[in-house]
Amino acid sequence: MTQDFFQSLILLVLVTDPFGNVPIFVSALSHVAPERRWRVVVRECAIAFALLLLFMFFGKHFLTALQLTEVSLRIGGGVILFLIALRMVFPQEGGIFGDVEDGHEPFIVPLAIPALAGPSALATVLLFSSDSKQDMMVHLAALTAVAVVWLIVLLSAERMQRVLGVRAMTAFERLMGLILTAMSVEMLLAGIRDYLKTL
Repeated sequence: MTQDFFQSLILLVLVTDPFGNVPIFVSALSHVAPERRWRVVVRECAIAFALLLLFMFFGKHFLTALQLTEVSLRIGGGVILFLIALRMVFPQEGGIFGDVEDGHEPFIVPLAIPALAGPSALATVLLFSSDSKQDMMVHLAALTAVAVVWLIVLLSAERMQRVLGVRAMTAFERLMGLILTAMSVEMLLAGIRDYLKTL
């Protein structure tokens, strides 16, 4: 159970990429009054957490309604994770989500969605849907722990970027991208193996 918890925790940290989102949060909050920034960070993290929690608990019903199988979701999720990982390893101009609009306080977009609760994160928590109460408790604990990581990292985003510098943050994001690439390939292969068993 402990191993499942840490595997889920590491996967969610890599998928939501709080360290890679530091520059996005710093940029988006640059026009927000300093005394309000921590409130915005907490609010956006809470929204992202609630959305991922919703997808985790009602993922099975969502799949059933769309007539999708877990195998197709696993393969599709692996492909999406691989594409996200490539963007982390080879950063694009303007970042993964493009330029953030200036002049207003960000609300839901782009910080909660898609920075934290993006397509890859939603696909991942859908895979966590399970009929086993023990599995759901492990995944819930992992998601809660990840939300705490978000708060710790993003509340200290400005200080972290100042201390480490942009180059160090970019290098760290690329390292996380490499790890996520391997995990996405493993997820894709697992999906293909499950599909071949049905033939």
